[in-house]
Amino acid sequence: MIPGDLLLAAYASGWFPMADGEGQISWYSPDPRGIIPLDTFHVPARLQRIVRQGRVRIAIDSDFEAVIRACAGAERDPEDGGTWISEEIVQSYCALHRLGYAHSVESWQGDRLVGGLYGVSLGGAFFGESMFHRSPDASKVALVALVERLRARGFSLLDTQWVTVHLQQFGALEIPRPAYLGLLEKSLRTGARFCDPS
Repeated sequence: MIPGDLLLAAYASGWFPMADGEGQISWYSPDPRGIIPLDTFHVPARLQRIVRQGRVRIAIDSDFEAVIRACAGAERDPEDGGTWISEEIVQSYCALHRLGYAHSVESWQGDRLVGGLYGVSLGGAFFGESMFHRSPDASKVALVALVERLRARGFSLLDTQWVTVHLQQFGALEIPRPAYLGLLEKSLRTGARFCDPS
C-alpha cells in the first residue's frame, strides 16, 4: 500500500500514481497538465436540463469504496483507459479517504449508485482521479455537483491530469507544467475544506 504521507507529498508536488496492467505503480507529472478552470466551467444545455430535472440524488462520501471500485471496473468512463486502478491503488485511496483527504461525489437513483467520481482534496486544490457511470450522464451530473461544491468552498484548482474530448465540453484545457505548479502552490496556501471537520 502507498503510505498516505507519500501520496499527499506527491500531490503537493504535482505528481500522482497509476498502476500498469501488472499492478506496478508508476508516478506521473504530465506536461502539459489538464485542468478545468472553475470560473469558466461550462455545462452544456442538455446537461443543464438533466441536472434541473433532479433524476439523481447527489451524495458526498457515502460509499467511497464502491465508487473507486466502480471506477476500476467495467463501468469506468471509456476515456479513462485501461484498469490503472489496481487493488493497491484502491486500498491506498480508501486509507486516504479515512484520513479525510480522498472524497467521492456520487449520483444515486433510490438506493442504487448509478455514477460518480473520486479524487483528492488538498488545500484549495482538488485532484480528479476517475469517473464512472451505470446510467447515462450520471458521472457528468456528479462533475457538475463537484464544481458547484468547489466554487462554494473557495477552491481555486480542479486538476484533471490530462484533457480528454469528454472533458473539453466542460472547458478543460492544457497548461504548461510550470504554470500548473504555480497554480498548485497558490491553491495549497488557501484554507479551503472539501468537508467540514466532523
